[in-house]
Amino acid sequence: MKNNEEIEVKFHVHDLNGLEMRLQQLGAHLVQPRSREVNLRFDRPDGSLERSHRVLRLRQDAQARLTYKGPGKLRDGVRVREEIEFSVGDFDATQTLLEALGFQVAVLYEKFRRAYGLGETRVMLDEMPYGDFVEIEGPRAGAIREAAQALGLPWDRRITSSYLAIFHALRRKRKLKFRDLTFANFAGNTFTPDDLGIPFADDPA
Repeated sequence: MKNNEEIEVKFHVHDLNGLEMRLQQLGAHLVQPRSREVNLRFDRPDGSLERSHRVLRLRQDAQARLTYKGPGKLRDGVRVREEIEFSVGDFDATQTLLEALGFQVAVLYEKFRRAYGLGETRVMLDEMPYGDFVEIEGPRAGAIREAAQALGLPWDRRITSSYLAIFHALRRKRKLKFRDLTFANFAGNTFTPDDLGIPFADDPA
């Protein structure tokens, strides 16, 4: 079980393959090959978890994991949240248990992710239905900033919002009617940095 703080930032990018090559040049090691993630975000019927900025998530990739995250805060320019996470043996049974306890699926979201270890940090290359991102997690803000610098990602273009927060802002702006953040729902649509309100971090300055 992991019971500690999640410390991370994200960057919006248009060349994930180029970032992966840079990671390899820096001697980063692959810790997770490209895999599809399915995430279920749960809430109470009254939406009280979302209102209090807490997260209860069930994730399936190579394994199933249940995660709780507390409210986020900014510290030293990075996003910090309490995080409790552990593996579960059966994704479907865990969903059934949570629903029996009164929780319900508030949103389903998916991504494709590759992950590398770089020094003290873990660097995730994420393909979201609305674009590509690099997420850097580490034990301290300084290590994350050093990794971003090594990858050529300007610190002033970092993102501290969650993927779902970006999605909700996009839904409001584009008046999207669907609830779930899936590749099927986004099929045939492309979005620019202006649509997301987030510039690319790997563009020349």
